Amino acid sequence: MTGEARIDHLVTSGTFSLDGGTWEVDNNVWLVGDDREVYVIDAAHDARAIIDAVGDRRLLGILCTHGHDDHIDAAPDVADATGAPILLHPEDEALWRMRHPRRAPDGRLVEGDVLTVADTELRVLHTPGHSPGAVCLYAPTLTAGAPDEGGLSGVGTLFSGDTLFQGGPGATGRSYSSFPTIIDSIRDRLLTLPAETVVRTGHGDSTTIGAEAPHLEEWIARGH
Repeated sequence: MTGEARIDHLVTSGTFSLDGGTWEVDNNVWLVGDDREVYVIDAAHDARAIIDAVGDRRLLGILCTHGHDDHIDAAPDVADATGAPILLHPEDEALWRMRHPRRAPDGRLVEGDVLTVADTELRVLHTPGHSPGAVCLYAPTLTAGAPDEGGLSGVGTLFSGDTLFQGGPGATGRSYSSFPTIIDSIRDRLLTLPAETVVRTGHGDSTTIGAEAPHLEEWIARGH
């Protein structure tokens, strides 16, 4: 498959800590690339598993959808092992420092950035709400699903981090989050994408924009 972008998928397990609490979590780690080069989206928990999934490919970067510790805890170890830069939106650097006070990200992921791997664009969408610097990565031409997704495919892919899930927006009940802001991000930035776009999330099952869009008013009414 050299030269044709594909998605690889890992589920890793660990903890998420914020505001004095700690919870057990399973995270989705997404890899986008071909046989030569690849990006990792959210290096969560298990650096060795992520490095093994990269294999002998060139790791172009570790893309952090946001700065919560369950999405970034393995990032420095993966970076140190591969030489790849860690990219994070600057508005989440305070969250990053809670987990990695002596290791800064190597660069920024900001609105309008376009990253390319295997002739496939990943467009950075700033979607604050779950955290101030939360981003999604939109790949309008990436259609094939990961091998463990049972053939799931669509017209384009959105890697949504913890902004949009199957069943609603990401959590906003903790520090650095805002429910009105995440609703604005989802309504204005995500639900405007083609309905067939597959949403590959930070936790749990994938969905589509078309499956989630009809429920926006329900989410607003329930307030979370």
